Amino acid sequence: MELREFFSEDAVKLELEGTTKDEVLKELISLLKLDEKAEGMLFKMLKRRENLGSTGIGRGIAIPHCRSLVVNRLRVAFGRKATGLDFKAIDDKPVHFMFLIVAPPLEVSNQYLPVLGKIAQFSKEPDVPGRLMTLPTPADFMALLEEKKI
Repeated sequence: MELREFFSEDAVKLELEGTTKDEVLKELISLLKLDEKAEGMLFKMLKRRENLGSTGIGRGIAIPHCRSLVVNRLRVAFGRKATGLDFKAIDDKPVHFMFLIVAPPLEVSNQYLPVLGKIAQFSKEPDVPGRLMTLPTPADFMALLEEKKI
């Protein structure tokens, strides 16, 4: 299993428009193409998770994640905010890259935690934050995932 398998270009947005954490979370959720009710429920779940502690892991990266009945399989999305966003990250620095992970409560394939771990591992690669900042297209994001083989 490689991280690349879970992403698709249509769930990658390299110019997030939101200016607040809530707006950006909603924007990331919209990339999953769910109905309005499901999006609202998912937003509430993600907010609840963020209230437990920020998913901003440092180095400009956040991994908002939760389990929810609104999806029937693991879903992921990626967004970039070049100007940065206050995400209450553990290093108190702005977040530029957000990896959204949503999985159903009972997931037969049990990929939720492995994918979370792989994103954290990918994020720790020394060149990744700099390269994520300069990616011109979603296809380039996919190529970076492919190249890293995580």
